[in-house]
Amino acid sequence: MKPKFFLAVIPIFFIILVIPFQACEPDNENDTCECDTCELVRKPNIYLYPETTTQLELTLAFPLGGHIVTSIPEYGTGWNVSVDPDGIINSEYSYLFYESVQPDVWQTAEGWIIRNADLKNFFTDNMKAYGFSDREIKDFNDYWIPRLTGHQLYAIYPQDASIIESVIQLNFSQSPEYLLRIFYIIKGLDELPQIKIYDPQIVNNFKREGFHVSEWGVILW
Repeated sequence: MKPKFFLAVIPIFFIILVIPFQACEPDNENDTCECDTCELVRKPNIYLYPETTTQLELTLAFPLGGHIVTSIPEYGTGWNVSVDPDGIINSEYSYLFYESVQPDVWQTAEGWIIRNADLKNFFTDNMKAYGFSDREIKDFNDYWIPRLTGHQLYAIYPQDASIIESVIQLNFSQSPEYLLRIFYIIKGLDELPQIKIYDPQIVNNFKREGFHVSEWGVILW
């Protein structure tokens, strides 16, 4: 059943954008990404919730090429961190932060058009429907809502784990029982396009039990 939102989503006409496939070609041993269709994924936050305090190793892989631009704590050749059941990492961080560049494989066929004034309510309801916690949603809204002020409308296209994992893979020393990964393409608009877009179907199979991991990120257009 589709979740009901408390805000009005503006209907417009649908169009499928066909983007030519292009992999990033590493230009050196550090696997940097050089291509004219690469995209920067901004501020993905990875939240870790083991059942007991756990020493965990996590590395990122870029099957089509790409690289990390920045990270906190420092990524180096991978994260090796101690994580408490409440998600606190190394007694200091609430999440693992990174930004990365990789090929543009993101879908823009399904999404929503949201008024600027409705963005916070939209993301609160939408992220809750996907399974994010109140704290994770607050982190998203606290960072992104103040930065989305330049346009009257925003097109928002969700990217689920199957799309994300085609370009950014998470490799854990201990595999989580449940993994939630959602990125949003966010594109500012100044007027309503004459195209139609349909609401994506939100499927939530994520459970907050056992060792579970959640991640959100944004691609700005």
